[in-house]
Amino acid sequence: MPELPEVEVLRRSLEPRLIGRRIERVEVRSPALREPLDRRTLRRRLEGRAIVGLRRRSKYLLIDVEGDSTLVVHLGMSGRLTVAPSGAPVEAHEHLAIDLAGGERLRLRDPRRFGVAFAAATAGLLERDPHFVRLGREPLSPPLTGSELAALAGGGRGPVKTFLMDAGRLVGVGNIYATESLFRAGIHPARSVARIGAGRWERLAGAVVGVLEQAIREGGTTLNDFADGTGQPGYFQVSLAVYGRDGEPCPRCGGRIRRLLQSGRSTFYCPACQR
Repeated sequence: MPELPEVEVLRRSLEPRLIGRRIERVEVRSPALREPLDRRTLRRRLEGRAIVGLRRRSKYLLIDVEGDSTLVVHLGMSGRLTVAPSGAPVEAHEHLAIDLAGGERLRLRDPRRFGVAFAAATAGLLERDPHFVRLGREPLSPPLTGSELAALAGGGRGPVKTFLMDAGRLVGVGNIYATESLFRAGIHPARSVARIGAGRWERLAGAVVGVLEQAIREGGTTLNDFADGTGQPGYFQVSLAVYGRDGEPCPRCGGRIRRLLQSGRSTFYCPACQR
């Protein structure tokens, strides 16, 4: 599932292609996503308006247009949002097509249909819309600190990896990025947050920021479906130290990387390096 780095990469790749472009036509080819597409609202809020900005909140891309309207897109598990020539053949699973002035089409493709796309008023969107009101701290803006992480843990006792993936406290740190951050910080993924001191919180905060920033620089992680707005895959998967490497040598100590299940998700760690 695309996480913070992938959506930020998508935003940056689309921004120079979309800013200033006028939306000429909105076509809902198939409304069947996790939340059914509202054809009438999408057309009313988007058609005839120029795109004025692209933002990101957690894993949501927000495309602002003239007249206090915003198109919100969540890629779900398999979604792609790309710019193509207006005459390009319609892709399989192309749910939403937005024709732009100048002869291009912004298209949302989602084979597994877990994505979301809707248009709403820009004012108050992040403060009042139920998709956003319960989201936690953005880790990069400004960069997360150890004291903030400790405060977000709030005296809990659960595993630190589960805590990192709680979007109600900290957004965008999905399974891959939590796994890699804990390896960099030398912290066992099953360690209770109640047994992490100030020094380890600082190391972990720095690792989270470092992993996310590197993933953005390297175009995100493409294990299955992700591509940026031009259709290019990411290559952070080449830099993964432990994720998906069960049984392989640890890049730090040479010991064997192990796998465990946490909340139904695979976690990879080095038992020698992570305590």
